[in-house]
Amino acid sequence: MNEKILEIENLTVSFDGFKALNNLNFSMDAGELRVVIGPNGAGKTTFLDVITGKVKPTEGRVLFKGRNLRSYAEHAIAQMGIGRKFQTPRVYLNLTPRENLELSCNRNKRVFPTLFRKTPSAERRTVSGLLETIGLTHKADMKAGLLSHGEKQWLEIGMLVAQSPDLLLVDEPVAGLTDEETFRTGELLLSLAESHSIIVIEHDMEFVHQIARKVTVLHEGTVLCEGTMDEVQHDPRVIEVYLGREVDAEHPVTPLEDALLEPTGTLEVN
Repeated sequence: MNEKILEIENLTVSFDGFKALNNLNFSMDAGELRVVIGPNGAGKTTFLDVITGKVKPTEGRVLFKGRNLRSYAEHAIAQMGIGRKFQTPRVYLNLTPRENLELSCNRNKRVFPTLFRKTPSAERRTVSGLLETIGLTHKADMKAGLLSHGEKQWLEIGMLVAQSPDLLLVDEPVAGLTDEETFRTGELLLSLAESHSIIVIEHDMEFVHQIARKVTVLHEGTVLCEGTMDEVQHDPRVIEVYLGREVDAEHPVTPLEDALLEPTGTLEVN
């Protein structure tokens, strides 16, 4: 049996009486790639906020490799091995991809050592390997501001990996990407999943199909169901949540990914 890298037990987060998360239970194995989906307001952003320490639980607990995260600040949780990529790329636009990665690899974040130190050879090899992994070797020395939106997403994922996290939290990585960029992002995450534990929050169902091994559906701050993509998209509870109707023999159900193409089935990420 695989070791659990993340366990969330009876988690509730209240904001002025509103429960953004409500008695949520969740766990994932080390080395697992998990995709989390859910309708607008399901609690997905708060879910990530609690894991990273940005928001503290009202009740319940989050265990990372068996350690309760409640008493730790955000930076301490990051140092423990949890890295988060936000939806909008956060890269240094006036630096090159190589320089962005070198900064991320640098364990000493003080100003003068960062500005004046010489990059160690081992670190240069790490950066070269990351540039190859994210497909930016040929653009390694151009300004990051000149990269496409998709390339900036890949660069930020590379910057996250450069910090050697054990758990990667990736929030909506294909928003605004072309079909080709979306596919390449999926290939990148599948490659990284061979050596990292990854949680991906996403609403693009075609992309979810590409990468999903196990899917967790959130609704009203709790886990509605979990399973393979095929199991989830045909689950009557999920269909009722997205389409607003119950499933019965007289009303054949369109598969969820087809229904989501309709305006009434638009899946948002929050």
